[in-house]
Amino acid sequence: MVLLLGAGIVAGAMNAAVGSGTLVTYPLLLAYGLPPVTANATNTAGIAPGNVAGAWAYRRELSGRWVTIAGLAAVVGVGAVAGATLVLVLPSSVFEALVPWLILLACALVLVQPRISRALRERRIDPTSLPRRALVPSLLLLGIYAGYFGAAQGIVLIAALTTMFDSDLQRSNAVKNVLQGVSNLAAAIVFALAGAISWSPAVAVGSGAVVGGLVGAPVARRLPDPAMRALIVAIGVIAAVLSFRAL
Repeated sequence: MVLLLGAGIVAGAMNAAVGSGTLVTYPLLLAYGLPPVTANATNTAGIAPGNVAGAWAYRRELSGRWVTIAGLAAVVGVGAVAGATLVLVLPSSVFEALVPWLILLACALVLVQPRISRALRERRIDPTSLPRRALVPSLLLLGIYAGYFGAAQGIVLIAALTTMFDSDLQRSNAVKNVLQGVSNLAAAIVFALAGAISWSPAVAVGSGAVVGGLVGAPVARRLPDPAMRALIVAIGVIAAVLSFRAL
């Protein structure tokens, strides 16, 4: 339980700053003795409070944008409910096999995002005008992924947001924290109603995640965009390697 508390702190900080905190807590929940579906559900419930704490710490970057963000959060929440339902009714092997490839694709998108943004500016296209046409379907799919397993969902979310919503990495990271919180809370409700959560380890992870979320957000805010982009890609590559090894 002490290790789970510590893992929650690390995961909360990672999720607030970049993402991939699940790759710290999920293996420990398996080692704790939980079966995969229960470990996944418990992890989702555990890291959700840390996402909320990270979003609160980023509230300055969210000021004045809540109407738009609420709409995007609703889309992610619907997707997460669908994804969590799939966990309970379908085998996970096929989707889990796609996880490392999705992570690597997200890392590539983070790397090329500045070039995409320049191309949009040259064509006088404002990324903030794209959500309804391009970002909403993407967020629905990402919500399903987040509800189903969600490893590195933060990396995938920030890649989509910086490309199609707001090219500023810090503002997109703030929105990412909100969307992560909504997706994990929505999925956790589904898992709780199904009785799939082991609450003692979930509370241990959640307690640590709140502390980590409050610590990770201020650290991320101080990072310049190139450093933060490099951190995102580095963690994403590590996450992909770990996911490949788990197959």
